[in-house]
Amino acid sequence: MIDLRPVAYVIGMLVAVLGATMLVPLAVDLAYGNGHWPAFLISGVLACVIGGLTALSCSSTAGAGLTLQQTFLLTTLVWVALPAAGSLPFIFGATEARLVDAYFEAMSGMTTTGSTVFSGLDTMPKGLLLWRGMLQWFGGIGIIVVAMVFLPELKIGGMQIFRSEAFDTMGKILPRAAEIASRISFMYVALTVACAITFFAFGMSGFDSIVHAMTTISTGGFANYDASFGQFNAPETYACGVFMLLAALPFVRFVQLVHVGPAPMFRDSQVRAFLGTFAVLTLILFAYVEHIGMGGEEGFREAFFNTASIMTGTGYANTDYMKWGSFAVGFFFFLGLIGGCAGSTACSTKIFRFQILFAAIVTQVKRIHSPSGVFFTRFEGRRVDDDALASVMAFFVMFILSIGVLSVALSLTGLDFITALSAAATALACVGPGLGDQVGPAGNFAGLNDLAKWLLAFGMLVGRLEVMVVYTILTIQFWRA
Repeated sequence: MIDLRPVAYVIGMLVAVLGATMLVPLAVDLAYGNGHWPAFLISGVLACVIGGLTALSCSSTAGAGLTLQQTFLLTTLVWVALPAAGSLPFIFGATEARLVDAYFEAMSGMTTTGSTVFSGLDTMPKGLLLWRGMLQWFGGIGIIVVAMVFLPELKIGGMQIFRSEAFDTMGKILPRAAEIASRISFMYVALTVACAITFFAFGMSGFDSIVHAMTTISTGGFANYDASFGQFNAPETYACGVFMLLAALPFVRFVQLVHVGPAPMFRDSQVRAFLGTFAVLTLILFAYVEHIGMGGEEGFREAFFNTASIMTGTGYANTDYMKWGSFAVGFFFFLGLIGGCAGSTACSTKIFRFQILFAAIVTQVKRIHSPSGVFFTRFEGRRVDDDALASVMAFFVMFILSIGVLSVALSLTGLDFITALSAAATALACVGPGLGDQVGPAGNFAGLNDLAKWLLAFGMLVGRLEVMVVYTILTIQFWRA
């Protein structure tokens, strides 16, 4: 029988800490003279009490090591419990937010998906807008720590090939996981501050600068306006595109950048592949928008920004690209399935898995061509062992299968094919906007039925935790082990 007390202790502590952070939007609501501050007071007290009592009741296990099963459970249940606590201000602070809508919004925030069920953002209380941004910011740093510390040890989706690298940031092995997490957290905060200062310098208000910096660096995509980033001008748009790309790079490389210089960043094949792919796709989209009559600086800006937004999984929109024709629809659908680098806030499949997949294909072709030869799949000059290769292939299979199953389930709730398929893909890839009039860049997810929203919330959880983590704890073998 699995001892759940160590898991409950950590989750309780995190829920209590999240409740304490609700003092920040509470203070903002008071400063702006809004009457919604009691929602944060009630929510904060509830989260602190429930989380604190849970942690206190399990405190006898504090400091105990976690088994593999407990680690799987903790990694999953944290991303179930924190959105539940994070949904409380939406329930108490917005009368129209039912439980399903509040949980959907909080799950979308914590997983940095960016899909929203709220409209009328332009007039929403500042405290709630800030809380949406904070949820994404917490989720962004959270997934970096999970990706660099937990997933390599769980051998999920091929992440084990980064096990040694996660603790080798300056040419020596770091003694504790906490040290790498703290250094990455520092860079995360530094990038957020730099982004906010840049936005403010280019004309955003102070409040908008802070919130959009948090949702940009987390590659989350929650905006303060129904028009998303269409609310802002060209300088802010270019700046946002640059910071989205930076947030999609491995944060370990930023730590190295500070301590040993830029060489590790430039040598990283992931970084080169990601930036090269982005450049090629931007030029393709720019050529297309010129072909349909939107050329010049505006055309390049639209291509640059929207390619960066969807490829990194941020999900900002500054225009309704559904009106660009069928090519754009297909382009953005597959663009969202690429993702950024491992160890970043970006989501979806990740560039390194495509690199390993292509390397494996090349190796197999060589073996077929030269049966007597000995060939190995390599990544960044190192041989990819069979376990890592099998993990990557299993990820691709389960990712595609999950999109198919979730699409069928959504279709059974009454959604049309395009809406169901794109909603499933955007949830599992944690991108944000889907395709079509209902869930596309000009719409939101408010019109979906309750069952569809719960299914999509589950899809966000599965996608954010690299698919296999959640499925593993749903197997009978996991509980029997």
